[in-house]
This record gives sequence, C-alpha cells and structure tokens, in this order.
Amino acid sequence: MFAQQVAAAQPLLIGLLLLWTSYGKLANPEEAEKTALPKLVGEKRAKPAYRAIGIIEAALALALLSPPAWTAEVLAATALGLGFTGYLIYAKVVVPEASCGCAGKSAKPVGYRSIGRALLLTATAAVALTTTQGWWSAGPATFILIAEAAAFIALSPELDRYWLLPLRRLRVRLSHPLAGTASTTVPLAATERRVILSPAYRAVTGLLRSDVRDYWDEEDWRFVSYTARYDGRSATAVFAVPHSDSESVRVAVVDETSGQTLYRPALLSMAS
Repeated sequence: MFAQQVAAAQPLLIGLLLLWTSYGKLANPEEAEKTALPKLVGEKRAKPAYRAIGIIEAALALALLSPPAWTAEVLAATALGLGFTGYLIYAKVVVPEASCGCAGKSAKPVGYRSIGRALLLTATAAVALTTTQGWWSAGPATFILIAEAAAFIALSPELDRYWLLPLRRLRVRLSHPLAGTASTTVPLAATERRVILSPAYRAVTGLLRSDVRDYWDEEDWRFVSYTARYDGRSATAVFAVPHSDSESVRVAVVDETSGQTLYRPALLSMAS
C-alpha cells in the first residue's frame, strides 16, 4: 500500500522539476547556442528547438500536476527522461565543451551529475508507471519526495551557487588554513581555496578539466595552473594569486601548444 502511494507521489516531483527546466529554456533561449543543439540540428534551428523542448516540458508538467491521472502522461515523462539521457551522453562525447542547457544559464559543460539527474528523472517516471492514482492521493508518502528533491538538487550544477559554494566558503572560514603558520610559505591548500572563492575562478570554472596541475612562486605572486579546454582546443588556465590582499586573483586561458592567450575575463578590481 505504501509503495503504491510512493509511486503515486512521483508525478508531483516530476511536474515541478519540468516546470523549473521549462522556465529556464523559455526565459533564456540564447543558452541554446552554448549547448550541443547547434551541432545536432544546425545553428539556425538550435534556438527554436530549445524553445520547443521548453514548451513540451511545460505542457507535460501541467498535465502531470493536474487531474485526472493518465498513464500516457507518465509514459511521456519516461520517454522524455530517456531522450534527455541520450542527448546528454551525445553532448558529452561529441561536444564535450557544450553546456547542458537543462535549466537555463550554466557555464559548466555536461558532466556525470547532469546525466545522473536525467537517469533519476527516468527512474522516478518508471516508478510512477506502477500506479494509476494521482499524486493528490499519495498521503504521507509525499514526504518521500523531500529526499528525492534533495538528490535532484545535488545533481543540478545550476544550483551549486545556492548551496555548494556557500558550504565551501564556510569550510574555508572554519578551517582557517593560514592559522598557526609560522613559515612565510603559503600552503597550496590555502591558495587553492582562495582560487575557488575568487571571481576569476567562477569566470572560467566551466572550462576547467582538472584539479591543480602545477604551481610556482614568483616575487609577490603564486601561479597555479589547471588543464582547460576552450572552443575545442586544449588549453591551460593559469591563475595569478597575490601573497597579499591588496590585489585580486587573476586568470588567463592560454593555448596548450602556442602559448597564445585565448581568454582573459574582465573582472572587477576587488580583493579575493
């Protein structure tokens, strides 16, 4: 009985999730250019296709949230989840620098978290296929959706700035990486944390493909390098981290072969 109620509750979560993702697509259609859609359907058709997906998601969400409960709606949600999963795998393999575009603005390329979210959507829709009841009859089983929603949030890179980044900042404040350091040499962990919290890091985080690869000190600066990818080209992101707080962290993305500067974001002059 309880399992049937849990299954009946799933369309509520799926409907709310699809409303969120559809809003992102309809409110920011220009994000289509950053996805794999131009490669898949052509540049001219990418934006209309992106909008069309948003409209389909919104229509399906409203159908799932409104009575009566139809098996066809859940079947459509299952097919949509499978379609999303296939598309994201295609994007990761064929256009690895492309963003997900799943919920609007995001500079991060398709990763395993986004694919995992699509698989979770498919799984919840498949569970909902086992009942013909509406979510409004699920009773206490709807509280199960809190844990499922937390899983969706953890798998959504678009929401990192609301929970993951604040947690990282809290960890830095609590750990005090420079406390008790007698030497003038700054620990690499402290430098890495300072980079992660900087506007420079947020400006290029979607381009990075590794953790710290190398670092060195020159006069009043420490330089930290990461493997990166820019417009399909192998590159290196080099962060310049000042030893003092009078300067802000800077970053430049350079071509791996020629050393040519490919990208240098214009950041506000502020201490990191």
